[in-house]
Amino acid sequence: MKPLSGLFLALACVLGIAATGSVFELAYGDPDLGVTVTRWILGLTLPATVGSLLVAIRLNKPA
Repeated sequence: MKPLSGLFLALACVLGIAATGSVFELAYGDPDLGVTVTRWILGLTLPATVGSLLVAIRLNKPA
């Protein structure tokens, strides 16, 4: 695995964890950061997770 690909893969993991936490916060009660901030976090981390995962896959493809 290329180092830059590993970096994007780690970023995708962290962003995926943030998105999952935001979903649970919104689903099971009053979020600690408030509904608006938690929705913003979820809205930004979902596409960023997919994008960084796709970049990691693309960077690691053999030439």
